[in-house]
Amino acid sequence: MTKYSLRARMMILILAPTLLLGLLLSTTFMVNRYNELQKQLVNAGTNIIEPLAVASEYGMTFRNRDTVRQLINLLHRRHSNIVRSISVFGADNNIFVTSNYNYNSSQLRLPKDDAIPSSLMLSYRGDSLILRMPIVSESNLSSDRSSDSDITNRPLGYIAMDLDLQSVRLQQYKEIFISTLLLLFCMCVAILFAYRLMRDVTGPIRNMVNAVDRIRRGQLDSRVEGHMLGELNILKNGINSMAMSLAAYHEEMQQNIDQATSDLRETLEQMEIQNVELGLAKKRAQEAARIKSEFLANMSHELRTPLNGVIGFTRQTLKTSLTPTQTDYLQTIQRSANNLLCIINDVLDFSKLEAEKLILEHIPFSLRGALDEVIILLAHTAHEKGLELTLHVNKDVPEQVIGDAMRLQQIVTNLLGNAIKFTEQGNIDILVAVRAIASQQVTLVVEIHDTGIGISESQQAQLFQAFRQADASISRRHGGTGLGLVITERLVKEMGGDISFHSQVERGSTFRFHLTLDLNEAIPSRRPDMSHLEGKTLAYIERNAAAARATLDILSITPLQVTHSLTLAQLPIQHYDFLLVGVPIPYRNNMAVHQDKLIAAMKISEQVILALPSQSQVEAEQLKQIGAKACLVKPISANRLIPLLSYEKAHSELPVVEQAHKQPKLPFKVMAVDDNPANLKLMGTLLEEQVEETVLCDSGAKAIAYARENTLDIILMDIQMPEIDGIRASEVIHQMSHHQDTPIIAVTAHTVRGQQEQLLKLGMADYLAKPIDEARLIQALSRYLPDGASQLHDEQPHALQHSHVLQQPHALQQSHSLQQQGEGEGESESESESESESESESETHIPSVPQSECKESIDWPLAVKQAANKEALAKDLLTMLLEFTPQVIQRVQAILAGSHDDDILNLIHKFHGSCACSGVPRLRQLCMTIEQQLRQQTDVQDLQPEWLELLDEIDNVRFAARNYLGAA
Repeated sequence: MTKYSLRARMMILILAPTLLLGLLLSTTFMVNRYNELQKQLVNAGTNIIEPLAVASEYGMTFRNRDTVRQLINLLHRRHSNIVRSISVFGADNNIFVTSNYNYNSSQLRLPKDDAIPSSLMLSYRGDSLILRMPIVSESNLSSDRSSDSDITNRPLGYIAMDLDLQSVRLQQYKEIFISTLLLLFCMCVAILFAYRLMRDVTGPIRNMVNAVDRIRRGQLDSRVEGHMLGELNILKNGINSMAMSLAAYHEEMQQNIDQATSDLRETLEQMEIQNVELGLAKKRAQEAARIKSEFLANMSHELRTPLNGVIGFTRQTLKTSLTPTQTDYLQTIQRSANNLLCIINDVLDFSKLEAEKLILEHIPFSLRGALDEVIILLAHTAHEKGLELTLHVNKDVPEQVIGDAMRLQQIVTNLLGNAIKFTEQGNIDILVAVRAIASQQVTLVVEIHDTGIGISESQQAQLFQAFRQADASISRRHGGTGLGLVITERLVKEMGGDISFHSQVERGSTFRFHLTLDLNEAIPSRRPDMSHLEGKTLAYIERNAAAARATLDILSITPLQVTHSLTLAQLPIQHYDFLLVGVPIPYRNNMAVHQDKLIAAMKISEQVILALPSQSQVEAEQLKQIGAKACLVKPISANRLIPLLSYEKAHSELPVVEQAHKQPKLPFKVMAVDDNPANLKLMGTLLEEQVEETVLCDSGAKAIAYARENTLDIILMDIQMPEIDGIRASEVIHQMSHHQDTPIIAVTAHTVRGQQEQLLKLGMADYLAKPIDEARLIQALSRYLPDGASQLHDEQPHALQHSHVLQQPHALQQSHSLQQQGEGEGESESESESESESESESETHIPSVPQSECKESIDWPLAVKQAANKEALAKDLLTMLLEFTPQVIQRVQAILAGSHDDDILNLIHKFHGSCACSGVPRLRQLCMTIEQQLRQQTDVQDLQPEWLELLDEIDNVRFAARNYLGAA
């Protein structure tokens, strides 16, 4: 429907021009007439005042008031219809005479400061027009031009006349009224003609519109009737012809519809047959996909189990007396088996991503710590190729985040591994920056840049395709399945990010990805106290520009005055409190040269810290004996460098944590429940220092009995215990009326994917991982303080702030393609059930301790740290572990003899708990591996390599323990 009808449009088109033209003419006439009347009045006033000014010259010259008064009175009477008053003013602006003494002559007077005008001046005031004309002496005008100009041109006065505008205005209004009447008359005539025209045009058109509407509704026999003029009659005939054609077309269309309906019915029958066939094909495809998934899961188990045997027995054989040739053969077998295990893991990861069954963790972790683990793991491979590896984390990147640390490490490892693989010389730089940050989330950007062979434009399109590599010869030269980047891209997308890259042939590549992580505000970022470094100096020697930038950024957070130089010779000659020397890569094994340089460096600083390539760790002890304060592995990380600088007296050993300031104990009564005596003793020791009253129970039944008779504030509950486990015990305690709101904190050493969330759903208030960390324990307990009391424990003691300094890094997952040779040990995995798949995800990536980082079976600083920095407690825990070993040895030897032990899982779990708090990382790692395999229902006889290695490591621990317990 149109906005305006035809009638309205015709009315507008007819009346609008008439109205506009009439308004234009009337306005022009009125304006001209208005101005003409105004001008007539001005001319009349001018004709009066100018002769009057000339005639008044005589009277003004001789100051004859009567003569001037007669003149102005005469003119006033003659023109009284327009003149209100005439006044004559002298040269001093005082009134001389006036024709109307009843008139306020001050209105005619010039303002005080205005001069007498030299010509006629007009001014309007309300309904009056005031004319002022100067009176000039004729004799003065004709006098000698050379006389004084001031005297000659000085007027005798001026005449002011007030003219009445009311008569003119009345005439103007009359003209406007007449013009308006004429305009209205013209409009009425135009409306009359328009109405007649609309009746002759719109009437027939309305009839045709009604007829067309009837035709639209299906009344094809409708016709337009009546006589019409001109084109309207032609239009009427066209509509009638169209109606007849539509009737014929409609009849033909109906016949075609009947035929098409018959054909469609036949087509639908054929489609039903095809749909049945497609359904059967879909079921066959789904069955094939299921069979493929089962095949991959079964092949995973079937391949990984013998591979574990190959790797385990190879490692055992390497411990025996061998010839160099045999050792080389066995090492080749071990490397090949590890590489095959990595390929299997890549295929399994790809299969899970394809099936969309990959579940991401959502747990707190240290971002720098996770990245440092990647760097430490891959630094050895990069340094062996002569590549400088750097990690640069911007200052605004948060330390504590929540997400899937394992998958983040897998992404970085894949990208960094490719960079190392395809770079022969130069640098590999990692940059971590903040892209965006909100109140609860942070979006990070990670860039990995290398100076490798690069990727051509034609090869870039194949980069993220499965089982494809940019160059077919790459798989022959470097190995690999072509799945690394595909898995990386899928993982990044699963974590809500995206990945891109830029590459130039022979100039290197830059891979960039971003992902969003949650901020962990529960654990504030803390740094060691560096106040004692105020005013001290540090010299930094590093030739590599990227490595220097990364380290200088770390040093910028300290109050040290840092001086950077490329070489020791270029360093300004002065004494420095610290000297940090970065040994160049590629590394040249020349101990004599290093010794000379170290001695030269010690002349300018007593505190010399060496940053060495990973393959030079053999010389590290010798360099420290010569006088180096400490030796770090490149690349330098803040977690290792800052604690060294914060403790000036530290040498080759870890810094001793200062005694914490005594703080008031928390007003809680806490019960700790654990079936492992070592863990129970450790928890009891930690709780005695932090809470007012502690209760210890070694079983779930005892915990239930005590809770039934007593009131508790908080309960620490071990999850896996014999008879009554921690979950069942917690349910029973929560059913008690006086413990319905008592917070129970789960304590567990074996956490698989999703277990933390499941524990919270089952009613646990929180969870702690073994070994218990004192700072984490205090934080968990402090959450249940009243609001007023919580402020007393907001600041952790100084010892807790540094409880993690220089801790040994954990290795990454064994499924990554560039793992250190000889470090991997696989675990069996099955995907036939969703639960086993969830566990296999966790078990495929078991953190291990690199041999380069933990050469001893007992890490005594770690043992002391796990015992809350109490050496006596550490010795007690180690003694309890040794007392437990005969039982483990007896059960394992029975298994090796062929017996079947159904309860071995509980024994290993208990032994694992003891290892977690005794500073035996290698033994703990073996226990974790065996426990995870047993949870996967792996037959105990398939774990013979692990059992043998467990026995060997127990012997190593018992032998090493003499060095620590013998002096006790």
